[in-house]
Amino acid sequence: MSTRTLVSPLALARPRGRAVYWTVFGGVVLLFALAFLFPVYWMVTGAMKSPDEVTRTPPTLLPEHWHLGGYTDAWDLMDLPTHLWNTVVQATGAWVLQLVFCTAAAYALSRLKPAFGKVILGGILATLMVPVQALVVPKYLTVADLPVLHTSLLNSPLGIWLPAVANAFNLYLLKRFFDQIPRDVLEAAEIDGAGKLRTLWSIVLPMSRPVLGVVSIFALVAVWQDFLWPLMVFSDTDKQPISVALVQLSQNIQLTVLIAAMVIASIPMVVMFLVFQRHIIAGISAGSTKG
Repeated sequence: MSTRTLVSPLALARPRGRAVYWTVFGGVVLLFALAFLFPVYWMVTGAMKSPDEVTRTPPTLLPEHWHLGGYTDAWDLMDLPTHLWNTVVQATGAWVLQLVFCTAAAYALSRLKPAFGKVILGGILATLMVPVQALVVPKYLTVADLPVLHTSLLNSPLGIWLPAVANAFNLYLLKRFFDQIPRDVLEAAEIDGAGKLRTLWSIVLPMSRPVLGVVSIFALVAVWQDFLWPLMVFSDTDKQPISVALVQLSQNIQLTVLIAAMVIASIPMVVMFLVFQRHIIAGISAGSTKG
């Protein structure tokens, strides 16, 4: 069965048709690349301009004089190493706990078939319909006075880690992937004497590396870019993550130094995306279609 496209194979077979096709294709790709990369270029070069040049109208495309001091000033004046380390600790803890508990819950709902499993899953998915802003006050009251233990998690990484564990989207993504694992593989492991935990550790998790990579990216990015919740949890400036510190410390900082700090803060996420970008599409498509 042939597939119809905008350009027929007969037109592509002609030299003129191929030339027009690749010209249009290259132009569209170039426009999209410029649309996505130009803001990054503008931010990186903006930190290298003088304060007067940044606010000049019309703006300059290239800095008249290249100043790298903005990056060193941002690193020292805004104490970026401390706040970057705070962000790493908070993001790593949330990622580990979310990976452990969401994987365990998804595996239980997918393969262990607990009583009222569908009802439980429906209740979990129903939380996706609740606006995030509506949960801020209940979460804060819970963290400020933890039930039963009656202790406060404010100014503690646990105030970020524990609320991040309950992620309905990542749980459902993992469950859909586990549903696609062939039953024959799990039955073979059971015949060989592997228990439920052994099957999960030795069979399911190695097969789930694409979706685990996607869940990891979502978990890390969510904590790294969050602003409102860390602002409420951390009143101590020395414990605040980079997203909050950039706003709190920007009052008496030059604009070029603030832009440089934003560039430095975005580097870890950009690097992580470039390294793991192939897992995003692979994991989402694997977890959303029935094979």
